[in-house]
Amino acid sequence: MTDDPLTLLARGTMDVTGLVPWSSNYTFRVTIRDGEREMLAIYKPARGERPLWDFPDGTLCRREVAAYRVSAALGFPNIPPTILRDGPQGIGMVQSFVETIEGESFFTLRPKFPAEMQRIALFDAIVNNTDRKGGHVLLGTDGQVWCIDHGVTFHEHPKLRTVIWDFMEQPIPADLRAALRALRAQLARGKALSESLEELLAPRELRALRHRVDDLLARGVFPSPPADWPPVPWPPV
Repeated sequence: MTDDPLTLLARGTMDVTGLVPWSSNYTFRVTIRDGEREMLAIYKPARGERPLWDFPDGTLCRREVAAYRVSAALGFPNIPPTILRDGPQGIGMVQSFVETIEGESFFTLRPKFPAEMQRIALFDAIVNNTDRKGGHVLLGTDGQVWCIDHGVTFHEHPKLRTVIWDFMEQPIPADLRAALRALRAQLARGKALSESLEELLAPRELRALRHRVDDLLARGVFPSPPADWPPVPWPPV
């Protein structure tokens, strides 16, 4: 990555180098160049999104960007720098490519990074992630745990579906509660984060986001699996 990946992602020339196999939506590998600077990235155009019955068409790329902005405000989890921009197939999500170690996933990383998994679990509850598969949690060659694929998030109705139920009903640690409080302050109307999310989410979805943060702070514990919704995605990896 460059010293300023968001700027390079936004301003660089995008060249498509291939399709990412096994993706449910059209996902392209691209190279972003600006002068002598260059980086690899993932590009998911809105027009390549598979229609879903419960999410408005063409919005998944915007939700990926919203998830990145919330993670950046929280300080966790690690999501590669992500922006919304025009590309060869139209407007889409463009995300820095992270080199990862093959064979690692949530299921192999869980015993080695329990605190990071706790942070990911809280983040997923905040953004209402309905598709946290084990393969969406990766180990980078930099030694850090990274999270990807946040297109089905921020629905206004409860839809949390994840493989990470290890912490259900456990108290949220004090440092994570402090991060929640700081996030809630940034979500207030008129704040920069709130205004940036207004560009990506519907008003009802932003209200629901604030409500989820308020509820987590009031209850002080990690959520339990829902009784009326499949709690684990399929396939789990």
